[in-house]
Amino acid sequence: MKERNYRYASLLALFTIFYNLAEGVVSIWLGVADETLALFGFGVDSFIEVISAIGVWHMLRRIRANGNETRDEFEQRALRITGSAFYVLTIGLILTAGLNLYQSHKPETTVWGIVVSVVSISFMWVLIRQKTTVGKTLKSPAILADAACSRACLYLSLVLMAASVGYELTGIGSLDSIGAILIAWLTFKEGKESFAKAKGMNCSCNCSCSRTETP
Repeated sequence: MKERNYRYASLLALFTIFYNLAEGVVSIWLGVADETLALFGFGVDSFIEVISAIGVWHMLRRIRANGNETRDEFEQRALRITGSAFYVLTIGLILTAGLNLYQSHKPETTVWGIVVSVVSISFMWVLIRQKTTVGKTLKSPAILADAACSRACLYLSLVLMAASVGYELTGIGSLDSIGAILIAWLTFKEGKESFAKAKGMNCSCNCSCSRTETP
């Protein structure tokens, strides 16, 4: 039973990797096409989350082999790369959002931002529930922390939805930039936590989030 649960947790981690890859491609492509910064930033974040998810998958394989949940060098390196990428994304989003606000830029449409956020919220909610369940069953802080990573993605999706719906309802172009700035704030927090974990200052998990409570 224990081996089956770890196998299931690994499958959830693999699904997270491939889902974020697909979400990143779609979001960046549509974000560029519709000139919506919030959706573009959301897509870049999805690609960064792939690095973290690969580290989680690697860690779960190692836990199944020796039961050790402390991070190895590969996972620490993944966290540092993830943290650096989040910081770069934060700077890029803030600078671009500031320029868009100055130029009173408006996206072509944010309909696809609504669609992407609804799909993301749906998948993240399922992942949170499943990862939390298997994490509690195995009494694994690492798997529970991985569920918290999915929860952070859920928050990003909610920000994207709010900005996208707000623009479609009001036509206020600055809402897209404000949404991008909020996403930048969340990615900055994720970057900071990634570096903290790489230094061993937080829980032994290879993700950019520290909360492990039940959703």
